[in-house]
Amino acid sequence: MRFAEADGADGYLIQGYEPGAIRIAGQTYREGLIVTPRRLVPGWGPVAAAQLTPADVEALLDFAPQVILLGTGERQVFPAATLLTAAHKRRIGIEVMDTGAACRTYNILVGEGRDVVAGLMMM
Repeated sequence: MRFAEADGADGYLIQGYEPGAIRIAGQTYREGLIVTPRRLVPGWGPVAAAQLTPADVEALLDFAPQVILLGTGERQVFPAATLLTAAHKRRIGIEVMDTGAACRTYNILVGEGRDVVAGLMMM
């Protein structure tokens, strides 16, 4: 799926998503990644949401965002509540959704100037 009206002036924006692939800044990624308006970190996280670890969540928290978007692949899969506790203790919002929805939401929040980090899984 291609996203219309993506304007890179706000930082990294997601240009397109389809199951197994995310396009950012003209490059296609086929592995989990972290994206913020100013940083792109390929090779992040587990292949599937069931394999999410505290270290994966800490990698997102290290950016100290206002909100974390956790894209769990083709379907929304809620991780164990204990994995989200660290974000709640730091008063950082964490939203869990399928990766397509996380990509769309990420672009909207970046366009609003929000301090957001997305952890995006492919499966």
